Amino acid sequence: MIQVIPVETKKQKRLYIDFPHTLYAENPYYVPELYLAQYDLLTPGKHPFYKHSSTQLFLAYKDQKLVGRIAAIWNVNHNAFNQVQEGQWGFFDCINDQEVANALFQAAKDWVKAKGGTNIVGPINLTTNDTCGLLIEGFDSPPVAMMPYNFSYYPDLVNQAGFQKKVDLRAYLVMENKASKRSVLLLEKLEERLNRSGIKIRQMNLKDFKNETERIREIYNKAWDKNLGFVPFTEDEFNYAAKEMKMIVDPRYALLAEKDGKVIGFALGIPDINQILIKIKRGRLLPTGIFKLLFGLKKVNLIRVLMLGVLDEYRKLGIEACLYGRIIKNSGDGFTVKGAECSWMLDTNYMMNHAIEQINGELYKRYRLYEQAL
Repeated sequence: MIQVIPVETKKQKRLYIDFPHTLYAENPYYVPELYLAQYDLLTPGKHPFYKHSSTQLFLAYKDQKLVGRIAAIWNVNHNAFNQVQEGQWGFFDCINDQEVANALFQAAKDWVKAKGGTNIVGPINLTTNDTCGLLIEGFDSPPVAMMPYNFSYYPDLVNQAGFQKKVDLRAYLVMENKASKRSVLLLEKLEERLNRSGIKIRQMNLKDFKNETERIREIYNKAWDKNLGFVPFTEDEFNYAAKEMKMIVDPRYALLAEKDGKVIGFALGIPDINQILIKIKRGRLLPTGIFKLLFGLKKVNLIRVLMLGVLDEYRKLGIEACLYGRIIKNSGDGFTVKGAECSWMLDTNYMMNHAIEQINGELYKRYRLYEQAL
């Protein structure tokens, strides 16, 4: 017998957060999320998302054994910005059982429909500014920082539940020893050309972190406004995300493009802390996990370029290629970092995909967003 119940107590929420650790216990590529970070992300009053929107978490039991979880999400800001009435599903984990998956999806759909939703999209783990997409290609390596991972049977569960492809998301791997030397050699000439137009690339000033992040937020909300499913960060949400990343931001990989002193683009790369988290049992920092996190950063050999944006009127000038090239060059200048994952890019974002492919980026993982009318 399958039973799907709403999460209402702290004990149930703990079971909800910990369920993937048990499900993926024998999978060598699974990276546990930090418990405290997940708790805050899923708790009203802890995360600024809940100032304007809501979620409902569900657990699935089969013969009294915990076998799955899902979240139904109602993002008021997303619907207002995109002029839609749709909900999302996320945080989906399930045993390989279609009946269980169907029951979880039905609970999420019923909740969204009761909110007035006419469509449901997922997986989105809160918003498109968080982890999203179902892995459909590239199961043979761990995910990098802030990217999801799932079993190879998940796509079948989603398809059989009646969901259709909405869009694919790409992840490229660019290794320093395989990156196009031509692009690196041309970097200085490209920067010189930009300089003559009054455009300069500089590193983020961590001593002015608050003002720098405000400049980046303004560009982010403008540069991404045409992206599928985009919703602008509120000031509280952006500050929350910036605070979470501050301890791992490296100015070599946090670059701003300016024209006559005005920020017109930026790129942000972060160390692949998943190389550390994969060793932290069940996502608990105490008693020893905190030391692995603090001392492991020096050994991380991959970064993730997770944000890169340029204002519309300054695109096609080579700024994107310059930002990518500078990050790659910085990563190879005598440091332990040997490569970067550039993710995620929409399948339809020809300009960005072409820029990465021009420097010999390898499309090595693909994720998918699904949708279903209600």
